[in-house]
Amino acid sequence: MKIAIVAPTYLPARRANTFQVMKMAQGLVAGNHTVRVAVPAADVHFQRPEWEQLAHHYGLQEWFSVEWLCAHPRLRRHDFGWRSIFWARDWQADLVYTRLPQSAALASLLGMATILEVHDLPQGRIGPVMFRLFLRGKGASRLVVISQALLEDLEAKFGLLEKDRFAMVAPDGIDLRRYENIPSPQQARLELNRTADFGLSLPVDRFTLGYTGHLYPGRGVELLIELAERLPNTTILLVGGEPTDVLNLREMAISKGLDNVVLTGFVENRDLPRFQASCDILLMPYQTRVEASSGGDISRYLSPMKMFEYLACGRVILSSNLPVLREVLTKDTAVLLPPEDVDAWEKAVEEMRNDPDRRNAMAANARRNARNYSWEERAIKILEGIH
Repeated sequence: MKIAIVAPTYLPARRANTFQVMKMAQGLVAGNHTVRVAVPAADVHFQRPEWEQLAHHYGLQEWFSVEWLCAHPRLRRHDFGWRSIFWARDWQADLVYTRLPQSAALASLLGMATILEVHDLPQGRIGPVMFRLFLRGKGASRLVVISQALLEDLEAKFGLLEKDRFAMVAPDGIDLRRYENIPSPQQARLELNRTADFGLSLPVDRFTLGYTGHLYPGRGVELLIELAERLPNTTILLVGGEPTDVLNLREMAISKGLDNVVLTGFVENRDLPRFQASCDILLMPYQTRVEASSGGDISRYLSPMKMFEYLACGRVILSSNLPVLREVLTKDTAVLLPPEDVDAWEKAVEEMRNDPDRRNAMAANARRNARNYSWEERAIKILEGIH
């Protein structure tokens, strides 16, 4: 099948939605589909990155075509929305797959087979209009949502969507190949220290807690700093974040006299498994309000890619006990904790530190559970019944 994927924003970028789109494209390619990805470009003089740069940034093994289409910044991608659909039609794509409502609406109205994937309720004045136009078009083939909670809210606002399996829940996924032959935490720390490009000097024999991802408000970084204060003989490894956020957090750690907090800043996706493997426990301290890059609250619907990476890494997960995370995590794969109760998090760390048998059993369960969430399996499920 020839599948035209319309990306929602510029790339390469550090936004989670660009990683999700590129990983999904790779999953479709692995299913023997021909994939082209359309990406907005600010102007005709935009310097297109080489494939090798994209592959490193996004951790890709499968090649697919990426094409940049001009999109005027002041038009908020509306011009890119219609331009991408005519691009797909000229290519004679069998299917349009997108997270961009404008593209989904136009493709559906033109009768082109279209899948719209949504990670939040349609926003603003235009969002709901575009969503309804997609639903009304003859080309609307499937609606993909990332959590059961989001599906329920969409049904409440827009009516029944599950008729004939039109709407389906498909959480984010994981590239399992990149998590094969994961070394022990100690060995991973030793290997990171030996890699000059990273400039790290992690205490190899010190118990290590890890967090990977953005440092936006609601991600629980304040809780991590409190844990560092309470557990001075434990390393807290924080991987990711925009430069300003990393600087602010580093200054906070310095002001508290903490020497057990290690901040790496952004790490390209190709290298991320090595950092996650260096941790004895992986943390997801989401708070009750979680900001996305846009500033909106995504706590009710989020399906963080780090959750599936953590599972695949085969490490114990300590996670905030949010309803949407319980759609994937269970007591056999994670310790679920009150988001703001630092005492509970400290106690859980100490219990896991002192019980290696339980730690190993939960880690093995996590690794097995990750097999249910590969990008390849996600693509197969989403395309089932679409010809």
